[in-house]
Amino acid sequence: MIGEANEQAAIIRTERGLTIAGTRITLYQLMDYIHAGYPPHLIRHQFYISDEQFHTAMSYIEANRAEVEAEYQTVLKDAEEIRQYWEDRNREHFARIAAMPTKPSQEGIRAKLEAWKARIESRA
Repeated sequence: MIGEANEQAAIIRTERGLTIAGTRITLYQLMDYIHAGYPPHLIRHQFYISDEQFHTAMSYIEANRAEVEAEYQTVLKDAEEIRQYWEDRNREHFARIAAMPTKPSQEGIRAKLEAWKARIESRA
């Protein structure tokens, strides 16, 4: 039991990066909330981690600030590149769909949608 508690309060490197042992929570996920200014109790609640796990993670971040921050910036850059790739790919896909002719069976649905949009716009 003691070994299990110690394992949960450790930071390990996995294929996902620096991770709280016994969880799938990376330090980079915590960094998102830290950078956004969330208070510690809300971060702990968001990830369902113990006080000990949170304090271990925070201690690791503080002791290795430069390394963790550099890895975090790399994670953010990679995530932005992936988001941009899918946004571009979906934009092309949706443009092709929008250019397709309307099927006769969809005319009634489209008319209802346009009427609904008009009602919403008139209320705003």
